[in-house]
Amino acid sequence: MQDVSGVPALETERLRLEPLTAAHADEMAPLLDDPTLHTYVGGAPLSLDELLARYARQEGGLSPDGRERWLNWICRERRSGVAVGFAQATVDEDAGYAEVAWVIGSAYQGRGYAAEAAAMMVARLGDAGIRVIVAHIHPDNAASAGVARATGLTATSVVVDGETRWERTLA
Repeated sequence: MQDVSGVPALETERLRLEPLTAAHADEMAPLLDDPTLHTYVGGAPLSLDELLARYARQEGGLSPDGRERWLNWICRERRSGVAVGFAQATVDEDAGYAEVAWVIGSAYQGRGYAAEAAAMMVARLGDAGIRVIVAHIHPDNAASAGVARATGLTATSVVVDGETRWERTLA
């Protein structure tokens, strides 16, 4: 299996997925300061200081126990360079398993950006030897369910903390 510890920049037709750094907090805080983004996942928008601290932890690329790799990208429109959201994967390389998620700012939703970013992320994970991709999605979140379907994930009967487990096994 290839090492996925170095988070590469990725490009799609319309997006550039740029490895996340703590320096992105200033730019991302206004985009993520939207309570509607928390409708299905709970919680509330983070303050700038909280987001900066989170990004600094995530930038390290490892969970505190060192068992999981954290791959995080800021999603930018290629043409304008504007940040539109983020994509992330929590990877257990030994198990060949990754849990993925995506968030696109409200002003940029409905353009297919989440599906485009998720598909690129899943392809990259597959290239790195990851064989099982999982996402947990609230059953009322039709938009994220659509992204999961477009990325080849299938809903399972497993429910964790009120969210349906979606899964795809890569060849």
